[in-house]
Amino acid sequence: SFGSARTGSQPFFGSYQSSTLGAASTLCPNSLNDLKHDTAAGVFLAAVAATIAAGATMTVAACEPTPSQVGKEDFEAVQSEHDIDSMPLYSLEQVAVNDGLDGKPIWMTYGGVVYDVTDFVANHPGGSEKIMTAAGSAIEPFWHLYRQHYASDLPMKLMEHMAIGRLSDDDQDKINEQMEALEEDDPYAREPARHKALKVHSDTPMNAETPTRLLNQSYLTPTSLFYIRHHHPVPYLTDKEIKDYQLKVDLSAYGKGVVSFSLDDIKKMKKVEVVATLQCSGNRRSGFNTFQRTSGTPWGQGAISTAKFGGVRLVDLLKLAGVDDPVKAQEEGGIEHVRFHALDGMMASIGIEKAANPYGDVLLVYEMNGSPLPRDHGFPLRVLVPGYAAVRNVKWVEKIELSPTEAKGAWQQGLNYKTLPPCISDAKGVDLKKMPSMTETSLFSGITKIEQISDGKPNPGDRVTIRASGWAWAGGGRNVVRVDITGDNGKTWANAKLKEGSDQKFGRAWAWVFWECDLECIVSESGAVDLASKAVDMAFNTQPEKSDHTWNVRGLGNNSWYRVQARVA
Repeated sequence: SFGSARTGSQPFFGSYQSSTLGAASTLCPNSLNDLKHDTAAGVFLAAVAATIAAGATMTVAACEPTPSQVGKEDFEAVQSEHDIDSMPLYSLEQVAVNDGLDGKPIWMTYGGVVYDVTDFVANHPGGSEKIMTAAGSAIEPFWHLYRQHYASDLPMKLMEHMAIGRLSDDDQDKINEQMEALEEDDPYAREPARHKALKVHSDTPMNAETPTRLLNQSYLTPTSLFYIRHHHPVPYLTDKEIKDYQLKVDLSAYGKGVVSFSLDDIKKMKKVEVVATLQCSGNRRSGFNTFQRTSGTPWGQGAISTAKFGGVRLVDLLKLAGVDDPVKAQEEGGIEHVRFHALDGMMASIGIEKAANPYGDVLLVYEMNGSPLPRDHGFPLRVLVPGYAAVRNVKWVEKIELSPTEAKGAWQQGLNYKTLPPCISDAKGVDLKKMPSMTETSLFSGITKIEQISDGKPNPGDRVTIRASGWAWAGGGRNVVRVDITGDNGKTWANAKLKEGSDQKFGRAWAWVFWECDLECIVSESGAVDLASKAVDMAFNTQPEKSDHTWNVRGLGNNSWYRVQARVA
């Protein structure tokens, strides 16, 4: 019931009109303090902790259910599945002792239930480092920020098996009191307005895909319909903060200092425009879930979009900052990576060979489709790393850093963007450091429209002529050279006509290709036709037939044949 009540496009939390925060006593040992120092939580939680400590008061506006209210509902759901009342009773002090240090187990509380998450930590989709910030404490304040936990029933289904006891009523009351205060200052209160046509999977943080029917309407995706993938609230800058904004380029590992650039400084440099497709690494994750459930947003095919990005080449900026010879910096100075630090606390990196390659077209972007970069897509600056997984195209960049090692954190070194083998459903015991994170992407295609072009109303068993259209895209700048369509599960194939995007530069095909194909299909007993598409790139890679061959626990990179059924009779 938890999942069915909290999926779809309706918001889980209303817009809060708060003034000041109410006073509160101790939430639990180190819980707010740890969260305050989590860079992803940013200034918001630091201000919350300070305001709570100051004993301020506040008024509350009407809103939809809050995390603490949801927590009570979850507790009742777990009670119905387990005899919680017969489980041992614990205090916050007892929970705090079990923080994973010195070989101790890892306990957390939520909604009045105590959980032992020791064996789950390695499998946390957000990475073990992130979940460990809540070790030995309540997770309610963390989920107040990371609300993607409420967009699916999966977290509670997992946690049901980890329940070991119940929290004392007095201690849970303390948590509830502080959560009431914490919830009055909503970190998502200043989110941008979004187009109502987007298919929303969660709105705090916003994760929304472009509807299938709109993917092929124009080669450049309208900015308002460009898919959105966020991990945190969208950073909000005041006019003064925008005016004072400085991008820091840290060359300390290169033997030089930190150089700062204003937006005006960057816009005075030579402007370059690149048309590129960005795709979430979990696009088509829902296709994996039909085989075996994964963790993450159940995207359809719409977590992909294309735009014309305007900005400056990263290699030009690095040169202006003082990087004289990137090749020498790598071969003699040991510089292997360029790290990107975002205003929301996210960090990711790419190899120096991509970053410094003038033909790699890596940009520092301030324009999108000819207009200023919107907040949802990285204002004031984002990185464009064409041909790479979208997570490497870091939004809201505040610092660029040369480094001998890749970026730290869940988005680079954690489980988030590591593609495990199909045989592994438990990451415990897996040395993630030996597995590369997603960078250059594979080969993909999708079908967006099917229409009957032969005359008459067909009956089951009849042959009909169908016109199908869609998109195809390969990572790494590899040109798509062919798209094949089948209406009989691969027994016969028709070759699609490549349209927009088919004339991109050889080896620098950063954007998708549109295609169209007429083919004969046999109408099934249900009155439908079943189609599938597979693309072929310039290296003559092709898409695998089935998703179970590439299934992975995080649901990354599903590039199996795109299958769709359309009723015609």
